[in-house]
Amino acid sequence: MTFLTEFADQAVILPLAMAVALLLAAGFWWRGAIAWIACVGGTLGTIGVGKLVLAACGPLHFGDVLQSPSGHTASATIVYGGLLGLAWRHIRPAQNMAPISAALAIAVVIGITRVVLNTHSWPEVVVGGWVGCVGVWLLLALAGQPPSTLRPARLAVVVMVIVALMHGTHLRAEANIQELGRRFAWLVPGCDASAAQVRP
Repeated sequence: MTFLTEFADQAVILPLAMAVALLLAAGFWWRGAIAWIACVGGTLGTIGVGKLVLAACGPLHFGDVLQSPSGHTASATIVYGGLLGLAWRHIRPAQNMAPISAALAIAVVIGITRVVLNTHSWPEVVVGGWVGCVGVWLLLALAGQPPSTLRPARLAVVVMVIVALMHGTHLRAEANIQELGRRFAWLVPGCDASAAQVRP
């Protein structure tokens, strides 16, 4: 399970997302590059804000089951699911169900690893998966059709190289986000930082 979940660590996801944005731009798919940056950034930002608010305010009315939405699940879904979706555009430009289904499958697999490893609850991975799938759907809606100058094989090679180099490394983002949330809890009306619980 650890091997699988490490594909979704921010140490892999962030350089991968940046490399894909650069390659899309280098292939003169400006619309695709802008959509990629907006949707990946929006997905990660949404999860980040959710984590910060819950770290600042504690579990609120959700109880212990929702302390921190799963960033691993959301990240893997938008990045890997989004990549599959963009590649699918070369085969079936008008068909979005297959890439959305693939994104959902990625969310399920990574979500299961997070629950089995006791790093997240089921509601937390469901939230992460849902946010990631919405990100993929928006990406496919905004990206348009890839130009002939884009080389999917080159993109695949870069993805494999980055994953091979970065897999197994960790950014430890969760602890930093929780600390940041508690430090700035006073900015969120009605929040009590003492109510926040830290997941090990």
